[in-house]
This record gives sequence, C-alpha cells and structure tokens, in this order.
Amino acid sequence: QVQLVESGGGLVQAGGSLRVSCVASGRTFYTMAWFRQAPGKEREFVGYISWSGGGTYLADTVKGRFTISRDSALKTVYLRMNSLKPDDTAVYYCAATNNFFTKYPNDYEYWGQGTQVTVSS
Repeated sequence: QVQLVESGGGLVQAGGSLRVSCVASGRTFYTMAWFRQAPGKEREFVGYISWSGGGTYLADTVKGRFTISRDSALKTVYLRMNSLKPDDTAVYYCAATNNFFTKYPNDYEYWGQGTQVTVSS
C-alpha cells in the first residue's frame, strides 16, 4: 500500500526558513513533487525531483528560495524553504508518479494529506 506522509509545516515569520518532509512507503517512484494550495486558489506546482538521478526543477515563483532534495535510504523527499513570504502561505502537498517529469497535478497518482505552512508578515 502506497502512503505519502508530510511533516514539518508550521508558523514562521516572513524572511524565515522551514523544511517540510515527505516519507514514502510501499514503493519508490520515478518523480516526486511538491504542490501547494492556498485558500480559494488552485493547487500550484512548486517543484519536482527525479528519484533516481536527483535532478530537480522548481517553479519560477520559488526558484532561488526553495530547494528539493531526497534521501533514498529513508525514502524521504525534502522541501527546504528560505526567504519565506506571506504569499507562500498554503497547504503543501507531496505527490508521486511513475510518469516522466511533470508539473501537472492530474499526472500524479499518489498524494499525501498535506502540511500547513503559514508565513506571518
């Protein structure tokens, strides 16, 4: 049974940093990604990582501030967020797929329950 479990969200002041984690159980995937969804908005792509090679791609809105990494032995993907802004406030979701690199939510078969990140001004 596939399960993705996020953790590490919380409240942080603008300009601060936070790291969220996603532990995958049941199997490994070709691509794992982070999405976020703010109240009243559509789910937004944040970035993805190749599970095998570790290559990453980040959305322009977070490039230079966020990084994605993984620990293969722990089956864990991380999203490190620096220089956080109030606009980064959202529920952050981990997702996984065996599709090639994609930034479209509908291409991801597995999703975590989400973790809330709140950035205060």
